[in-house]
Amino acid sequence: MMSPEDYMLPCLNKKLFGLECMGCGMQRSIALILNGDLLSAFYMFPAIYSLMALVIVIFINYFVNFKHAFKIIVILAIMNAMLILGNFIFKTFFNFN
Repeated sequence: MMSPEDYMLPCLNKKLFGLECMGCGMQRSIALILNGDLLSAFYMFPAIYSLMALVIVIFINYFVNFKHAFKIIVILAIMNAMLILGNFIFKTFFNFN
């Protein structure tokens, strides 16, 4: 039986240069969420839950405009950028494996 990991795209940045990109771990994190392993999903890609919140807010705002949607979207986008960049820096320079 095939698992979801069999259908995942490889990271071209990691294959070509040997370095993980800023999105490395996102596919595996989504697969872990679908399997119910929420904590491991966070450890794999820390921005996964804030990205989900951002997508949900944008989706809801598309259909129902609410008062502070723009501020919420900007705050979530900045938070996601900081989490993704921080995770990338940590995995690239401070990974002690």
